[in-house]
Formats: sequence, C-alpha cells, structure tokens
Amino acid sequence: MFCPLYGIRGQQAEEGSGARIRWPCPFFVLPPATASVVDSFSSRPPRPARTQSAHPNFQIIHKTRFLSPSQISPAGWPPCRRRMTRPRRCPSRSTSRTSRGTSPSTRCSGTWWTSFCRSSVGTTRQGCPRPPPPPPLLGAAPPVFPAVDELLGLFKHSCKELVDLRRQIDKRLQNLKKEVATQDAKHRKTLGELEKGVDGLFDSFARLDSRISSVGQTAAKIGDHLQSAESQRETASQTIDLIKYLMEFNSTPGDLMELSPLFSDDSRVAEAASIAQKLRSFAEEDVGRHGVASAVGSANASRGLEVAVANLQEYCNELENRLLSRFDTASQRRELSTMAECAKILSQFNRGTSAMQHYVATRPMFIDVEIMNTDIQVVLGDDGPEADSSTIEEGLSILYKEIADTVRKEATTIMAVFPSPNEVMSILVQRVLEQRVTAILDKLLIRPSLASLPPIEEGGLLHYLRVLAVAYDKTKELAKELQSIGCGDLDIEGLTESIYVSHKDEYTEFEQASVRQLYQSKMAELRAEAKQQSDSTGSIGRAKGASVTTSPQQLLSVTVVNEFVRWNEEAISRCTLLFSQPTTVATNVRSIFACLLDQVSQYLTEGLDCARESLNEAAVMRDKYGIGTSVSRRLAAAAASAAEAAAAQGESSFRSFMIAVQRCASSVAILQQYFSNTISRLLLPVDGAHPAACEDMGSAVSVVEAAAHKGLLQCIDTVMCEVERLLSSEQKATDYRSPDDGAAPDHRPTNACIRIVAYLSRVLEVAFSALEGLNKQSFLTELGNRLHKGLLNHWQKFTFSPSGGLRLKRDITEYGEFVRSFNAPSIDEKFELLGIMANVFIVAPESLVSLFEGSPSIRKDALRFIQLRDDYKTAKIASMLNSIMSE
Repeated sequence: MFCPLYGIRGQQAEEGSGARIRWPCPFFVLPPATASVVDSFSSRPPRPARTQSAHPNFQIIHKTRFLSPSQISPAGWPPCRRRMTRPRRCPSRSTSRTSRGTSPSTRCSGTWWTSFCRSSVGTTRQGCPRPPPPPPLLGAAPPVFPAVDELLGLFKHSCKELVDLRRQIDKRLQNLKKEVATQDAKHRKTLGELEKGVDGLFDSFARLDSRISSVGQTAAKIGDHLQSAESQRETASQTIDLIKYLMEFNSTPGDLMELSPLFSDDSRVAEAASIAQKLRSFAEEDVGRHGVASAVGSANASRGLEVAVANLQEYCNELENRLLSRFDTASQRRELSTMAECAKILSQFNRGTSAMQHYVATRPMFIDVEIMNTDIQVVLGDDGPEADSSTIEEGLSILYKEIADTVRKEATTIMAVFPSPNEVMSILVQRVLEQRVTAILDKLLIRPSLASLPPIEEGGLLHYLRVLAVAYDKTKELAKELQSIGCGDLDIEGLTESIYVSHKDEYTEFEQASVRQLYQSKMAELRAEAKQQSDSTGSIGRAKGASVTTSPQQLLSVTVVNEFVRWNEEAISRCTLLFSQPTTVATNVRSIFACLLDQVSQYLTEGLDCARESLNEAAVMRDKYGIGTSVSRRLAAAAASAAEAAAAQGESSFRSFMIAVQRCASSVAILQQYFSNTISRLLLPVDGAHPAACEDMGSAVSVVEAAAHKGLLQCIDTVMCEVERLLSSEQKATDYRSPDDGAAPDHRPTNACIRIVAYLSRVLEVAFSALEGLNKQSFLTELGNRLHKGLLNHWQKFTFSPSGGLRLKRDITEYGEFVRSFNAPSIDEKFELLGIMANVFIVAPESLVSLFEGSPSIRKDALRFIQLRDDYKTAKIASMLNSIMSE
C-alpha cells in the first residue's frame, strides 16, 4: 500500500498474522489494524500474498495498496505480500533492545517509535523526531476516516508505554552487566588460585619422582648384591656337593655301590649325568695339569684323582649304555617324548655323538639284508645283469626316490627327538651315500679292462660309460634332494664326487677306447656288407681275374660320418656331465674330439683310396688292351671292344670318385659344423685350447684333401686317355682335306669332335655337381689346359686344306663352346686363340704375314700350324716363314 503522505508503497502482513506494517516512509508506520483500513485508499488491484516463516529476530511486513471503500468486501481485506526484516532502533538509544516476551502490539509500537525517531523534521520532548505536518488540502472535504483521532491517541499512549519498557530494559541490562563483571572477576581470581595449586602439585610430584628413582636405584643395587651373594652361595653349595661326590668316586677303585642315591635314581638321570660330566672334566683336567710335575705330593694327588677319573669313566659308560638301551626301547615303541629326553641327556656325553651314531646305525635300511638285496633288483629290473642303460636309469630313479622318502621320514623324527638335528642329519645322509648308494654302485659299475675290452655284442665299453653317466646323474639328483631335506654342514657335493673319483680318473682312456671300438666295429660291418654285395653281384675285376675291392659308394657314406659325430657328441655330453672345471673339460674334450678327427680322416681317406684304386684298375685295363699299329683286323676289333669296356670302367670309376669327393666334402662340412656348434664353446674358456684343436682339425682335413687331390689328377688322366682314344679312333686323315670326289666340303664338326664333346658333357656332369668353389675351378682349369694341350698335339699329325681348315675351325668352335661352361677365362682365351690360329689354313699364303699382326702372342704356335698346310711346299711358304721369323 502507499503512504498517505508521500504516496510511497509500503508492506503489509498477512491477514490475521498480528504483525506490524512497515512503510518505506520513515515518518509513517501503522499497526496491522490501521493498515488494513488505510489500504482502502489505494485504487490498484490487490496482489497475491507471499508467505514467509516467522522468526523471533525478524518481523513480518505486509506490502499492500490503498483501496477505495467500494473495493472493501464484507469477507475481509485482500491478501497482502509480506517480507521479513530486522527491527529498527532509535538512533539515540542504540543499546535498547526489544524484548522477545512482549506482546505483538508492544513490538509494533516499538517499531513505530523506531521509525518515527528517524525523522529529521523536528523532535519530541524525548528527543525523537516529530512527524511532518500533513500537506495542505485544497478545498474542504469531509473526513474520509472519522476514527483517526481515536487511533492517534492510542498511538501516543502506546509510544509512552514503549518508552517506559525501554527504560526498564536498559536498567536491567545495566544491572546484568555489573553482575557479569563481578562474576568474571571472581572467576579470574579462582583460576589464578587453581593455577598456583597445580604448580605446587607439579613440584610435589617432581620431588616424589626423584625420591622414587633414588629408592629404586638403591633397591636395584641391593638386588644385584643379593643376586651375586645368592649366586656365590649356590656355587659354594654346588662346589661342596661336587667335592662330596668326587670324594665318593675317589674312595675305592671300581666300587660304585656306595655312591649317593642321586647316581642310582632313574628319575634324576639328567642331573646325575650333568654332575658326572662336571666331575670327570675337573678330574681329567687336574690329572693332566699335574701329570708333568715331578714333586711327590703332586704325584700322590694325581694318583688320587686318577681313581676318581677311572670310576667316573666307568659310571659314565654305564649310564650312557643305560640311556641308549632306554632310547632303543622308546624308538621301537615310537615314544618320541622318551626318545627326546634320552637324547637330551646323552647330548652331555661327547655332545651326543654316540646317541646320534647309534640311532643312524640302527636304521632298517642299513641293517636289513633284505632291503639291501632288493635295491639291486629294483635297479636292474627283470633283465638282470643284461639290463641296458635306460632300464638302469629308470630303476635308479625309483630307488633313489624311495631313499629320499625314507630320509624325509627320518628327518621328521630327528627334528622332534634330537637337540642338534642338523648333526644327526649330516651323519644320516653321509651313511646313506657311503653305505647304501655305494653298495648299489659297486654292483652296477664293474670297471672293464682296457687290455681285454668287453665284446661289442654285450655293449662293449659304451655300456659301462652309459651306466656311469646315468648313475652319476641320478646320484647328483639324489644329493640335491637330500640337501633340500637337510644335511647339516655336510659337504654333500664333495662326498658325491668322492664316490666316483676312481671312475673319473680313467674316464678319458675308457672314452677314447670306446670310440675306437665302435669305429672298428662299424668298419668291419661295412666291409662285410660290401663283400656280401660283391659276392652276390660279381664284378668285372673278378671276371677278368682281378682282385675284388670294396665299392667306394658302399665304403663312403655321409650317414656313417654322422654316426661318428653322434658317438663323439654323446661322449662329449658325458664328459661335461662328469666334469665341471673348464680346464679339465677342455683337456678331455680335445682328446675325445681328436678321436673323431682320426676316425673321419681315416674313413674318408680309405674311401678315396678305394675310389682311386678303381681308377687305377681302369687305367691298367686301358693299357692292357691298347691297340697296336701292326695287328690284324680281327685282333684290332677284339682290342677295340676291350678298349671300349676299359673306357666304360674308367667312366664308371670317374663317376664313383666324384661321388666319393662330394661325400667327403659333405662329411668335412658336418665335421666343421659340429666343431663350431659344440666343441668351440667348450674350448674357448681355456687359453690355447681352441687354436690347438683348430690346428688338429686342419691337419686331419689336409690328409683328406691330399688323397682327393691325387684322385682328381687321376680323374683328369682318365678323361684325357679317353679323349686321346677317341681322337685316335674317330679322327680320320681325310677329315681336314678337300674331298677327292669334288663334293662340297662338310662344315659340320668331325665325328671325333662330336663324340669327345658328348663324352666330356656326360662325365663332367657329375663333376659339376660334386665339386664346389675353388675345388671346381681348379679341377676344370687343369682339365681345360690338358685338353688344349692334347688337341694341339693331336692336330700336329694332320695336314689341312683350306676346306679342312674351315672344318678344324668348326671343331675348335665346338670345343670352345663346351669349355666355356668351365667358367675359366684363361681356358676360354686359349681356345679363342686356337680359332685364330686355324685361320692359317684358310687364308691365302700371301696373307699369312698380316694374320699375325694383331696377335703376336700366338706367332710361335701359328708357325708350327702353318707347316701343316697341304700347300706348304708348293706355295713356298717356308721362305715366308723365314722372313717372319727374321722380323
């Protein structure tokens, strides 16, 4: 609603709330009842009310507008908007505060008075501002609200009451402040007194703590003195008792009947054992200290204590035997507590060594004969002494597992019984290895004699070596298992090695002898197979009365070399198993590998020698059936047939040798690969071992290379002999002359050239596949030089016409195309020069001089060729040659 004086919109509480109305105007505040009436002057429509929760420190203020009398309905006033605000206080009395317990009318009056006091237009007699005068009204009009005078009186009365209430409250506040100040002073005083009392208590507690500490230290010193005195008293008492007991033992030699009841009471055995040991130690020490003295008194004292020593020794032995008997009885009954008690007492006698050894010695696996006999049966199985290494390996695994399980069970008992279980386990494991395992190995590893080797049919030395490796490996596994169970301070690895030391001392000799025995057996087997096959198929040599030799294909085989390597690899694996020191391993490996080098070298050399022998036989047959110059036609035909057979055998021998060379190369490659993969890594850790082994291998391979080189030269001889035979038999004198019948010259290669090229292509096919690298190049180069030389010598026997020269050039072209497959530039160059020299038969005599101008290097050979021209004499070419030579 609006202020009737200034037209400012005010705030109105909800209907029936009893709250005051707050005007924006500081000079006009109405209570709720009056605000509803004044709101009738507003002509604006009513707004909906907004409800807010009431709070003790806030007041509800209505916002409304003036309504005309015609807009006021009998049902009541329209709802009004409200808001919450804090009460305003009079500026001049800032300390006054509205009491929460006053009535709504009182609060409204106070609020009105607060708002009214903020006016700046004049003041009342209490110092509050006066309300401004109403604005002048223009024209006379009847009062719209006749009850205004009554309300103003009510307002004044209310303001007076509020002022009185305010004064009362201020007075009460002043009183309360004084009371609070008084109580605060009393409180501070009380706190100060309490602090002084607490400080005094702290000081008292500090003095008490210091006193207690002093008393405690004194008590501790007294306790130490008392403890020391008690200890001395006990020592003195024990010393008196010991002297008493010592006198009892020193009374009569061998008389133990008059001893104190302590030494015969079974319930006090532990105490008796302890005292007896103390007395024995003291008596022995005294006897030893005075034994070297020469004084008579000392001698008498020694004799007295010697009686005590003897009696104590006898008593201790008797007591120890009694305890051992009780221990055995408890062990049979599995009374672990009694066993532990006896073991604890026996530990005072030689640290319990007798009890430990007695316990271990009475284990069934050491004293039961049936168990010991069963061990070897388990290892050998049903095969008995003929069992192979795999059967023995399986049997040892079963037996050693049983032993490990038994030791594990005994370890459980030992841990529960003995005060020093590690020492007992050490004795037990040592006894297992030295007695039970050694007994088994003695029956398995029967060392053969190197002078009289066991037959290969029974396994030979290889059987012994395989059993040795299997037993060693399984024993090492057993040792590791026992060590995991527990063996105390026992050096179980050293003990295991000591079991096999006698076998390892001669291991290298046995390994080398075994490899040699296998090699000899294999070679005998191969020779037997070759002889059997030769007897069944027959041979040309036997048909002709020649000696029967072994076929190189049968004697040389890569499979056999692989078998040699496999033997050696197995031997090397055994060597690395039995030895661990790098120096020892390298020495043994080199010795074993040297056996392989000897075997491979010998095997390959024998194979190559056998192939060479076949070449020699073919050469003998070729020489034997050579055709002479003055023989009959029938004999010549027979000789030619035999020569053909000899040539066929030579070609077969050539092929056989090339196959042998190829297999040798493959075998050497296998040997080198084995050396690189297996032997090198074992030799490299030792200085000088690897170079020495490389040198040994080079020496062995050089022997094989020398044999192969000799054979390859024989192969070239064989080929050239056949080439010469074909040239002599197939080359006709008319091949290089003009036809007598006037026919056109033949420009095809001669028959001899065709057959030679065909023969070379056939026989060298195997050479191309058998040889590789430099070996192939050297062989073909040598063959090309020999072929070139042979052809030159052969053509020196003929005379050539121009047409014959053309045919010769055709033959040279054929030969040159064939030798081009050799991939030898020097040979290609020689045959190209042959083609150039063949031109001396084609060109006219007067052109011979210009023929050599471009190739002076062939002048000497060309001059010899010129002499083979059929017109050499008729054309007077000799004079030309003289002029060329003079130049």
